[in-house]
Amino acid sequence: MPKVAVYNMEGNKVGEMELNDEIFAAPVNTALMHQAVVAYLANQRQGTASTKTRGEVRGGGRKPWRQKGTGRARHGSIRSPIWVGGGVVFGPKPRDYRLALPKKARRQALKSALSTKVSAGNLIIVDKLQFDEPKTRKMVEVLKNLQVNGKALVVTASDGRNVVLSARNIPGVSTIRAQDLNVYAVLNSEQLVMTKEAVEVVEEVLA
Repeated sequence: MPKVAVYNMEGNKVGEMELNDEIFAAPVNTALMHQAVVAYLANQRQGTASTKTRGEVRGGGRKPWRQKGTGRARHGSIRSPIWVGGGVVFGPKPRDYRLALPKKARRQALKSALSTKVSAGNLIIVDKLQFDEPKTRKMVEVLKNLQVNGKALVVTASDGRNVVLSARNIPGVSTIRAQDLNVYAVLNSEQLVMTKEAVEVVEEVLA
């Protein structure tokens, strides 16, 4: 079982935590992680983009001028796609972009993503992360104590409203509940900061 140091909010080491091999030391399946990320991003799309065809644009029912004798090119409608203000050819229409990935595949992809963070030494575990009131300055100080630089994902076991509010104005730092953890969120961050309680929740969900 991999062991990871546990720190307090002041950045002092207060112990070690043994992690589940199946979750934090799983074989890394790059192709599966890619599938999970593609599916996640596809599922975020609203799919409401829409354009009007020549049959849907208002007007254009009358032939603009007679077929012969004007010297102009032949036209049957001012809403033809070659006219300014005409319909759109092959434009987007509302559609469902959702991609389904089997539950086992999603779980295995998340295990792979978490394992990459552990093997790279980019998993930081905090014994607890609590604030009496939302203060960005306090969160910045905690991250500095933990030597967190660049993009970071803070994972908490509960809603942790004060933690969320304290972190939301810090560039590159995002928060997520352990129950909502996904492959994209993990891979889109350089460092993963998790509370001990969050690790336990993840192990319980993925075990």
